[in-house]
Amino acid sequence: MQYNLEIQKKIVPELLELLDKRYNILTTIYYNQPIGRRMLANYLGIGERVVRNEVSFFKKQNLIDINSDGMTVTPEGREILEKLKEFVHELKGLAEMEDFLRKHLDLKDVMVVPGNVDENELVLDEMGKSAANYIKDLLDDKMIIALTGGTTIKKMVDNMPKTSDYRHLLVVPARGGLGRNVEIQANTLVAKLAEKLSADYKMLQLLENVDYAEIFAILNEESIKEVQESIGKANVLVYGIGKADEMARRRGSKEEKISELKEDGAVGEAFGCYFDRKGNIVFLSHTAGIKSEDTKRIEYRISIAGGKSKAEAIIGVQRYNAKNILITDEGAAKEIINIIKKEQDNKSI
Repeated sequence: MQYNLEIQKKIVPELLELLDKRYNILTTIYYNQPIGRRMLANYLGIGERVVRNEVSFFKKQNLIDINSDGMTVTPEGREILEKLKEFVHELKGLAEMEDFLRKHLDLKDVMVVPGNVDENELVLDEMGKSAANYIKDLLDDKMIIALTGGTTIKKMVDNMPKTSDYRHLLVVPARGGLGRNVEIQANTLVAKLAEKLSADYKMLQLLENVDYAEIFAILNEESIKEVQESIGKANVLVYGIGKADEMARRRGSKEEKISELKEDGAVGEAFGCYFDRKGNIVFLSHTAGIKSEDTKRIEYRISIAGGKSKAEAIIGVQRYNAKNILITDEGAAKEIINIIKKEQDNKSI
C-alpha cells in the first residue's frame, strides 16, 4: 500500500491533492451540518464557485443532501468519511509522525489527526472524537477518571458515545474552576461525561486561581478532602495543555509574573504546573486539585492538544512524565518534529 501510494504521489500528485481537498470539505460539512454554501466557503477559506462545484459532485455521488436548512452528510457519506480516514492518515505520513513522536518524547501512545487547529477550529472536533474513542476502549469497571477543564476536553466529552457497559465508574475534576466560561470548567465536564458513561461523579467546588495555602481549613473540609482522595486514586487523567503565558494571563497573573515565567523558560502549562522545554517545573500553583507528583503514578495520562503554536508547550509537558498518551494534530506534530530535529542538530555541532 505504501509503495503504491509513493508511486501515485510522483505520477498523479494532483489526484491526491484533490482527494485531500474533498475530504476536508466533506468533513467540514459533517461537523457543521446543516450548513450553507457561503458559510462553508468562509470556514474553508475558499471561493464560493469552488464550493459550488464540489457540492454538486458530492450531491451526484449521494454523499450529501441539500435542503432549505443547508447541506447534511448522508449515511453513505459518513461511511465514506470513515473509510477515508485511514487512507488520509497514510497519505499525509501521519503514521511516521506518530512513530517519531512516540520515540523522541518517550510516549506510551500517540494519535495524530489531519490538519492544524490554528488554521481550522474543526480539527478540535476530530481530536475530540479520536480521544473519546481511545478513552472508551480502555475503560474498565471501578475506574476513576479525572478531567481538567478546557475547550479540548469539552470536545472529547461532546464526542463520547453513551454507554452503560461499565460498573462503578467514578468521574472527578482534576482541578477547580477557572474563568467565567462555565461550559468548559472541569465540574461541568465531569457531570456531562458521567451522564454519558452512566457513572457516578464528584465535584470540587473551589476556584482554581485562589491560594488555598492561606485558608488551610477549607481544604480540610470533609467534602473537599473526599474529592481530593478520589483524585489521588485516579486511573485515568485527561488534560489539556496551554501555552505558559496565555494560561498565566487567564489565571489573572500580573505582567511581572508572566515576564518572570518567560525568563525561567516556561513554555507550557498543565494541571497547574508551568514547564520549560526540558520538562522541568519552573512554577507550581499550590491549589486544590491534582498534584504534579500524583500524575506520575496514574496509569493512563492522556493529553489532548493541537496547533502549531502549542508545539513547545506540548514538548515541555510530555517530557515531564514518561509514557504519556498524546492526541494531537498534524500542525503540532510537524512543528514538534522540527523543534526536536533542531535540538539534535545543535547537540551534534
